Amino acid sequence: MAAGYNTISLGTGRKEFNPRTERPGLEHYLKEAGQGVISQLGGAQNIDESAVGNFMSARFNKQAHLGAFLPMVDNGLRYKPSISVEGACASGGLALITGIKSVLAGTADSVLCIGVEVQNTVKAIYGADILAGAGWFNKRKKGHTYFFPGQFSDRAGAYYQEFGREYARKGFARWFRNAIENARLCPTAQEHHNTVADLEALALTEPNPGTFTDYLNVFDCSKVSDGASGIAVLSEEGLKRAGIAHADAVEIAGWGHAVDDITEDPPQLTVLTTMREAIRQALSEAEITIEQLATVELHDCFTIAGILAVEALGFAAHGEGAAFVAAGNTARNGQIPMNTTGGLIGWGHPTGGTGVHMAVTIWEQLTGKAGLNQITIDPSRPYGMSINMGGDDKTVVAIVYRKAV
Repeated sequence: MAAGYNTISLGTGRKEFNPRTERPGLEHYLKEAGQGVISQLGGAQNIDESAVGNFMSARFNKQAHLGAFLPMVDNGLRYKPSISVEGACASGGLALITGIKSVLAGTADSVLCIGVEVQNTVKAIYGADILAGAGWFNKRKKGHTYFFPGQFSDRAGAYYQEFGREYARKGFARWFRNAIENARLCPTAQEHHNTVADLEALALTEPNPGTFTDYLNVFDCSKVSDGASGIAVLSEEGLKRAGIAHADAVEIAGWGHAVDDITEDPPQLTVLTTMREAIRQALSEAEITIEQLATVELHDCFTIAGILAVEALGFAAHGEGAAFVAAGNTARNGQIPMNTTGGLIGWGHPTGGTGVHMAVTIWEQLTGKAGLNQITIDPSRPYGMSINMGGDDKTVVAIVYRKAV
């Protein structure tokens, strides 16, 4: 992969966001992200196919058929194959997998992958109903008003009961602090302008079941975001055509794609079983262990998801993830820096775009292009991983990267 590009993640928290004025639409974000990648590839003539990851534009924007927007992005993509893929919040990851498979199959040497979502088009309560489509909608009437916050609130409640409420909340608060501190360094992040002095105190605000959920507050949640990210998946020949040096690319060392039954409840609320399986597949194909990872981008749609993902990775045993995070191990200067541009809570969560944004962040880190967000990559730990989850642990894409040599 090479030539990553992110638009601003726009929503509450950005100074330029105004809910009372007209905001950019899908076309704007697709065009900016697409052209941002194309300009680094030497032009659209160096792209063979395109894949767009998106979750719910048909409801948020009343627009489907996103693959056919690529010729609008650049006339050089006219008549070239383009497809839109969907897997809830993992739609961006599925766009990347689509590109990887095309290159492996030999049908393309260069695939433009874009993830996009524009969802600040409705009030939050209506958006919650739309986003509930990431789960089994037959359960919607029995679910919480804010359906997905309710789902992960249940996971948090189970974690409290099993391991202790105060203990868990400290881990959640440190996760939030890390997210905002990293976002402050990233100009495109939704929380880039956040100036709160005591982030952990803010994160420890007591949940209010009367207005939100039983066990999570709004600071435990990812953002309602508009934005897009793009990156190219290339063969060796594709790199040559685009004039991109190995030093400016990352190699895909392995990937995993795991799916579970959307109609079933989680087998264990305090374990992300599908994520654990996707991680296992990706590490196995890459033939590495977690000790060789320099950084991870994981799907922290909620703080509890961040804690459970740390445990699914194996950096902490079951129930010990909150302590691992609270000790600063996942901070940018910690044992294993995670979500170095802020993740879903700090950078934002334009749902279908998130998986591509993760890949762009890993590409930036491993090639030294992360600017103020740059961390030190230990040569003895040259790998990065992204973990993109759709729904309540139902579709997960995990990808292992290393700097190309």
